[in-house]
This record gives sequence, structure tokens and C-alpha cells, in this order.
Amino acid sequence: MAQNTVPSSSATPLDPIIPNSNSNSFSIDRTSSRPAATMSTSTSKPPPPLDSSNYPNGKKSLAGISLRAFLLGTTLGLSSSLTIVLRFLETPLWRIPFFLASLALFHFLEYYVTAAYNTRYANISAFLLSSNGWAYNVAHISAALECLLAQHFWPTAGYLNWGAIAPGLKIQVALGLVLMIIGQVVRTLAMVQAGSNFNHTVQVERKEDHRLVTHGIYSVLRHPSYFGFFWWGLGTQLVLGNVVCFMGYTLVLWRFFSSRIFREEKFLIAFFGDDYVEYKKRSWVGIPGIH
Repeated sequence: MAQNTVPSSSATPLDPIIPNSNSNSFSIDRTSSRPAATMSTSTSKPPPPLDSSNYPNGKKSLAGISLRAFLLGTTLGLSSSLTIVLRFLETPLWRIPFFLASLALFHFLEYYVTAAYNTRYANISAFLLSSNGWAYNVAHISAALECLLAQHFWPTAGYLNWGAIAPGLKIQVALGLVLMIIGQVVRTLAMVQAGSNFNHTVQVERKEDHRLVTHGIYSVLRHPSYFGFFWWGLGTQLVLGNVVCFMGYTLVLWRFFSSRIFREEKFLIAFFGDDYVEYKKRSWVGIPGIH
């Protein structure tokens, strides 16, 4: 008698044997759907290369970018909520969380627009959280402190009460809000329209793809990002009701942009020659005293 044997796992599986119903014979089913054993020939691919600047402590650290975006978003959400609550309680201190929310939105948009329209320069410094130096942070802290102290010790001071254009809406607050909205929209639009030609630092060498942008908002303002930040900054101080910081912001921002524009335009004339000279004649800066 023949002995049945079981094939080892390494052997090729046999086709199933099916008995014929009308006879004592058997047939082999070669239409079985069971796949035959095959030897895998695929090899694992190496992971795609990663820019070293994306690692922690790099200029484009993904961990650093996500952390900053998270903190700015949290600040924006909490500050906006606190602004609404304090405004509902009719306390003038709503201005301080509103100021923080405005700062959070501004710095987030600086990075987001850079990442979307000028991806090459989308690094951590594009948030502008630390690249402006200590004086920038001191200015904003001073603004919040002046508002807090003025509202606490001199709540009825004349410079805080210019009158109201509607119940609960003072003139200087309304004017400040208008300047902030115009400033933020103009600056963001300028970054979008300039695209890869925009940079947060003055360029001293012309790159191959550097183009003179004269369309859109640039057809009217030749430095719309500076225009936007100047008036946005002054608008924040009007909303806060500050006098000392309003004068300080005006002086510091005017001196900064006056010096920066003078220096930057020397390079732009060197880059584009008569084209920039003619463009300069038909456009304006939009900051008083700077031509």
C-alpha cells in the first residue's frame, strides 16, 4: 500500500486531486485559484533624503516651526477669547489681550505667507519673533504696560477720551482699528504679490531670478510692506490708548524705515538702473517725510 506523504513547507504546493463522481478515477484540477509559492524579488528602498536644516536646531527645523505655530495659534485663540469676555464686561483692559492677539496673527502671517509664496526662505526667522532684536520686544512690552498703568491710575485722562462715534466705540479706537486693518492687509498683500522677490532682509547682491515688481499694490507703493507695518504699529497704540508709546513708535519706526529705505534703494538702483529710477518717480512710500 502506498503511503501518503505531506510535502514540506518549502516544497512547491501540488495541484488539488478531485475524484470523478461517476468512476473510480481521479483528475487533477489545474484551475485552482490558490497561488503558487513565489520567491519575493522586491528589495526595500532607502528613505528619501532629508535636508539637514529640517532637523532640530536647524534653520528650517520642523520641530521649531511646529512649536512656534502652535504657540502663536494658542496665544491668538486665548487672547481673542479674553478680549471678547473683557469687552462684554465693559472694562477697558480688553485692549491688552487684543494687542497680544494682533501680534500673534501678525507673526503667524509673516511665516505663512513666506511659506506659501516664497518657500525658499520659509525658515524659523520668517516668523520675525526674534530676528528684530531685543528693542522690538521691549517696545511691545512697554506698550502693554503703559496701557495697563494708564487704565489703572488715570482712567479719566483726557488723551484716552477723544469722544465716541458710537456707544462704546471711541474715536481713537476706531481710527486705530482702521489703521491696523489697512496696515496688515497691505503688508500681507505686498508679500503675496512680490512672491520670491520679497525678503525680510535687504539684499546686497542681485539673484538671477530677482525681478522688479511694479504691478498690483506695487504700482502705487514701492515699499508697501514698510507702509503696512508703519501704520499697523501706530494703529495698535491708538487702540491701546497710549501716548508715550505712540510717540515712541512713531519716532523709532520713522527713523528705522527712513534709514532702511535709503539703503535699500541704493542697491535697487544698482540692480535695475534707470528702470528703478523711473519707477521711483511714479510711486510713493506712504510714510510722511520719506520720499
